Amino acid sequence: MAREPLIVLSGVNKHFGQLHVLKDIELTIGRGEVVVVIGPSGSGKSTLCRAINRLEPVESGTITIDGEPLPAEGRALARLRADVGMVFQSFNLFAHKTVLQNVMLAPVKVRGRGKAESERHARELLERVGLVAHADKYPAQLSGGQQQRVAIARALAMNPKAMLFDEPTSALDPEMINEVLEVMRQLAEEGMTMVVVTHEMGFARSAAHRVVFMADGRIIEDRVPEEFFTAPESERAKDFLSKILHH
Repeated sequence: MAREPLIVLSGVNKHFGQLHVLKDIELTIGRGEVVVVIGPSGSGKSTLCRAINRLEPVESGTITIDGEPLPAEGRALARLRADVGMVFQSFNLFAHKTVLQNVMLAPVKVRGRGKAESERHARELLERVGLVAHADKYPAQLSGGQQQRVAIARALAMNPKAMLFDEPTSALDPEMINEVLEVMRQLAEEGMTMVVVTHEMGFARSAAHRVVFMADGRIIEDRVPEEFFTAPESERAKDFLSKILHH
């Protein structure tokens, strides 16, 4: 069954100076689809992820979200960014605000929601990520894994149409990685549209509908996980998998 497209990148190019980091990217992500983007360092994965909500402007090509082209700047861009949640490597929480305040802030400021409603919603989200007991703590009192789960709750507080994850576990200690991936798995099961840049191959295998493999700024393969991991077509992918899966 074909999914209705939610995010469409067409002919997208991006340079950093002389470096051509995204080369003619064509990618369609359907509603409710989980797409995991993998590839060697410097392949353009994070840039691709950041281009989707225009944290990185692109030079050519189009990006549409839910049928609307990405606005260049201003209010329309802020609105669109509110529809696309983003979770980074670093948690970017406000240190001087409590966990609850961190999650409530954007809905009140950007969506203009009432405090009481926002607080109720924030507590529900903290419940979902298993942290409602820590609502009144400050980020510094939490572990890295807990902070990242707060960051996920904060992104969800805007009721986004899609979530972007840019290496959400790469700054975490190994024992904390699973608690974050578990929350992400739950979201995937609930039908959240997700684009995930990650090195966690187990997550790619178990949670993704598609694996997009990038190298040198291009999408080399875009396949269901089972096919990609058992029978990659390109030499680049075979080489990449042999390096990471045997370690």
